Amino acid sequence: MKPIHIYQVDAFTHGPFTGNPAAVCVLTDPVTEETMQKIAMENNLSETAFITRGNDEWLIRWFTPMEEVDLCGHATLASAFVVLNIIDPQSETVVFRSRVMGLLTVRKRGDLLELDFPVDHVTECALPGIIKESLGAHPVEWYAGRSDYLLVYRSESEIREMKPDFRKLAQTESRGVIVTAPGDTVDFVSRFFCPQIGIDEDPVTGSAHTTLTPFWSARLGKTTMAARQLSSRGGMLECALDGDRVRIAGSALLYLKGELFI
Repeated sequence: MKPIHIYQVDAFTHGPFTGNPAAVCVLTDPVTEETMQKIAMENNLSETAFITRGNDEWLIRWFTPMEEVDLCGHATLASAFVVLNIIDPQSETVVFRSRVMGLLTVRKRGDLLELDFPVDHVTECALPGIIKESLGAHPVEWYAGRSDYLLVYRSESEIREMKPDFRKLAQTESRGVIVTAPGDTVDFVSRFFCPQIGIDEDPVTGSAHTTLTPFWSARLGKTTMAARQLSSRGGMLECALDGDRVRIAGSALLYLKGELFI
């Protein structure tokens, strides 16, 4: 088997050592699902994307260190950076075909890359007691989305100062928990906790903004918004609601590139 080209890219970054690092493996030979999972575990990043060139599109799959996921925004942004800046730099757009979420388009927009993802609407729900116990701060509203809970708080400071009990939170039967509030200098802020899939706190979560964007669009009465994820690394996103699609834009930086020998 030929070596696998691998790139590590910081997505939704605003400078070195910010944003969310993702590994991107460019496959030219078939690789088993078991091998993909082992590579993701070895990389020990929140997500490793595997992309394979098709005729007019790229196939994409995403793995955390523990399991495959249906959708990952920052690793898609990182994959688009690799395709549009390294593999096929003359192109302005790349289309990824995912196993569950269908076609996902990423296009250049000036210095940014813009994701085109399906929207995720939330519904009111009963909040599991374990979530209340784990977060230590009581939300004013709570909802359920496609795979995550969404908890709403009054202020940015509540989100920034939250100290979850990740051992307890890992018992939640969902992909993760989004906590959000109005921002002090941006439209809204958030954090994303998902110890259930091997990541205590994800630095910047593109897929969570498919939930946050329609929610805050309805609250704020606007379709274009600036967002910040308040992890220790931090991340900036530009979000726009376009019918049943969400456009999420951000910057990306190449951190390293190499080859895998397996």
